[in-house]
Amino acid sequence: MNMIRNAAQVGNPISAEAEVLFARTSDGLLVAKVRDNAFAMMPGTNGRFYLASAWLLSRPLEEWTRADFYGHGGELADEAAFRARFDENAKHQRQRAALGRREIRSTANTPWGASQGATVYADGVVCHSTAGHGGFHLDAANNAKVHPALRARGGWYEEDSAWAAVAQAFPDLFTDYERRHADRTIRDWYPDAWEAIHGRQLLPGESHEKDRRTFERDNASDWIVISAIRSDHHPGMTECIATLGGDRCAAEQRRYLVPSDEYHVGRFGFVINAARHQLYAGPSNFVGWR
Repeated sequence: MNMIRNAAQVGNPISAEAEVLFARTSDGLLVAKVRDNAFAMMPGTNGRFYLASAWLLSRPLEEWTRADFYGHGGELADEAAFRARFDENAKHQRQRAALGRREIRSTANTPWGASQGATVYADGVVCHSTAGHGGFHLDAANNAKVHPALRARGGWYEEDSAWAAVAQAFPDLFTDYERRHADRTIRDWYPDAWEAIHGRQLLPGESHEKDRRTFERDNASDWIVISAIRSDHHPGMTECIATLGGDRCAAEQRRYLVPSDEYHVGRFGFVINAARHQLYAGPSNFVGWR
């Protein structure tokens, strides 16, 4: 997630003072308009929804259709969550304005290329943007304040996940929204650091990375699917290539047939059940096995 850029938007750039208009379209979509920005609560899978966006829709809100929207702003649980997204944005924008961040010109060299501009959060805490990436740079004094488990040598923190270390070290420089996402980022991707900072163990379901480690440990001796394709030779079946522990570099690979209505990858992979899933050596839909 490109959090530094997205945090300034909470999905889309909306001024805290801008009026939000809500409506229901003729085909039942809950939609909202903020200045030139259009949003819709689109139905997704498993009874959930997601935030869709568009720009410069000139027709009345009631005449908008699904085909007008193209942006994807993340999942929504229900209509309350859709409306809360705009309240959250307004609060975020008010807090961000109060922080007094300054935009400056910059040609500094960064690990991601030449800076094309920067935002000064505080003296010695600067966020650079480049053509393809970006992130924070902390001077030596500020970098020493970052928790040792998250501290980067040289003071550079890329914008996808490492930025969260800066927000954790300097919470007063960030909005509530940004601090929540920083905490979530550290829990998901740096669980050891999060546990060291907070003095407690993360429980199952609280950290993506820790859950992944548990999955790999518990299934190290199982055959885990690394590639799958619907079988033309066996209708209703999915042909799977699996390796021990899901190691994609493993020399030994096996093929299995799994009922297609049973094959659901899950968060970390599909584990073959040797008692249920058929070891397969017949004609293949995989190019490399033909």
